[in-house]
Amino acid sequence: MYSKTTTMSNSFNVFVVEDDEFYGEILEYHLTLNPDITVTKFTNGKDFLDNLDKNPGAVTLDYSLPDISGEEVLKKIKEYNVDIPVVIISGQEDIKTAISLLKEGAYDYIVKDSDTKDRIWNAIKNIREKVELKAEISELKQQVKKKYDFSANIIGNSPAMKKVFAMIEKAISSNITISITGETGTGKEVVAKSIHYNSNRAKKPFIAVNITAIPRELIESELFGHEKGAFTGAVARRIGKFEEAGDGTIFLDEIGEMDINMQSKLLRVLQERELTRVGGSGLVKINCRIISATHKDLSEEVRKGNFREDLYYRLIGLPIMLPPLRERANDVLVLAKFFVDEYCQENDMKKLKLSTKAQNKIFKYPFPGNIRELKAIAELSCVMTDSSTIEEEHITFNSTGSIDTLLQNEMSLEEYKSRIIKHYLDKYNNDVLNVSKKLGIGKSTIYRMLQERLV
Repeated sequence: MYSKTTTMSNSFNVFVVEDDEFYGEILEYHLTLNPDITVTKFTNGKDFLDNLDKNPGAVTLDYSLPDISGEEVLKKIKEYNVDIPVVIISGQEDIKTAISLLKEGAYDYIVKDSDTKDRIWNAIKNIREKVELKAEISELKQQVKKKYDFSANIIGNSPAMKKVFAMIEKAISSNITISITGETGTGKEVVAKSIHYNSNRAKKPFIAVNITAIPRELIESELFGHEKGAFTGAVARRIGKFEEAGDGTIFLDEIGEMDINMQSKLLRVLQERELTRVGGSGLVKINCRIISATHKDLSEEVRKGNFREDLYYRLIGLPIMLPPLRERANDVLVLAKFFVDEYCQENDMKKLKLSTKAQNKIFKYPFPGNIRELKAIAELSCVMTDSSTIEEEHITFNSTGSIDTLLQNEMSLEEYKSRIIKHYLDKYNNDVLNVSKKLGIGKSTIYRMLQERLV
């Protein structure tokens, strides 16, 4: 009772249900002018419904079938899978019937006339584009979910990171305001996205704003929007980042750099949960979640008068402190291996391993640029090696901030001395005589520290 064309794995299969076999042939010919579309034809409702489990991409359905009414067939299609698009083809122009079928879930109602073939062609074309777009969006959502599954992608087993994971869990299960602190390169935005994409706001927008990247005179317009004519160049109304975030999340990165005058305006918005666009007078309600981040100690900035105390308490919410890489013990090696594997996979390279000496070199380095620097170093090492192993010489450090980072550690003078001597011993292959000359200290001091395992 039906004939079936050969389908390709990447084709879009349309089921044509038409009791007029000649007309069905015409539809098949017309639709398959597009080589990506295949057609399966049926001449009655029963045969079609028996094959519905083959999940067509779309259905063209003759309303007047010999065995089952088109309305009943449409109902059974929607009971089986509400997402299958159905185009009804009828010999009668009955507005009441058309409206009823559209309410029942039909994609379109087309009357048979001289333009029918073209209308069906356009309907199937639009359906396919929507199906592909829906599939693409679904895939992107899965990628985002996978990318920001913090348990799989925020790598670390150190005690410091276990505390971070515990705080992220609390952040995900609530709508409390979040403040993230940590040195540059510790992954503050990754944590913010992980919180958003694992929360009940995951399907809503995530809007990131880097305060340092916006000129001071434009920050208010960028955050709150402006009305047409509000200032020179404001040729149309523009909504700001808070409105853009909607019911999602706004991430205010480097909040500690915000101008003190702008801080007072931000405070009012956070307190009232409403804003006024620049040059406007109407109030706009906001409902987004606030996540802020900074590399500064905001409590110290408050003490210095650089940051408003009332805004500080409004933003702090649930504080998450990201530890620098140098305080994460063996996490540095775990991360290094992760970045090497990731780079090899993304670039279709054979898997590489880190030699023991390469691992030791990485482990001893303080990483002032934190995770961001480690990732760059790991990727460069993959490029530099010509074998299946990354050796010590393939690990290149280009940091310019090592001294500043060392001083931030606030160690004792003896600890600083130990660090410096250890650095020079590593640099000059444990040549004690050479190191003593370079540093201007006695060999006995170095030997004593080596003996006492202080270096």
